[in-house]
Amino acid sequence: MSTAQFVRPARSGDIERIVDLQVSSWQALYGPLLPEEVSAEMASPEARTNFAEQWKAALESPPTSKHRLVVATDEVDGVRTVTGFAAMGPAGDPDLWPATDAEVFALHVDPGRTRQGHGSRLVNACVDHVAEDGFTTVHVWAAEQDNPLRSFFESAGWRADGARREIDLGPLLPMVRLHAGVPAT
Repeated sequence: MSTAQFVRPARSGDIERIVDLQVSSWQALYGPLLPEEVSAEMASPEARTNFAEQWKAALESPPTSKHRLVVATDEVDGVRTVTGFAAMGPAGDPDLWPATDAEVFALHVDPGRTRQGHGSRLVNACVDHVAEDGFTTVHVWAAEQDNPLRSFFESAGWRADGARREIDLGPLLPMVRLHAGVPAT
């Protein structure tokens, strides 16, 4: 692994890149599970503007001091670039306890930069942050159908906890909730 690879807090100048990563990652990950028009809509100017506004608000006015947005970076040919991002905070599901349960709300890596350690560094940063904030369990939602994101988390020891939901992306996309224990600090 390069010593030029690290995770840092997101900055306002990262928002456009975060949106690019969100769109390209979603299309690579979920595009095969969705109709083409739904995948294309995710990259529309209107959707991109909405994503940018949401990430700007998450960065500038997080709901709590325990909500965080971090980016993975790498240096390629002398240029520092954001290669992925993650958002985390207290869990929002009604069956979880926000004082002890955290959630990774988003974890996206540039589809052309997967399997280079960026996702692992982001997950480790998430776990470090939620441990520092006193959480004992961390959760993430992933598509129920076999996919690289679910496989990534499961290979790191995260397991389904029995919770399921569907998100409406045109067709309904079945999701499962995965969880892992957080080591005490």
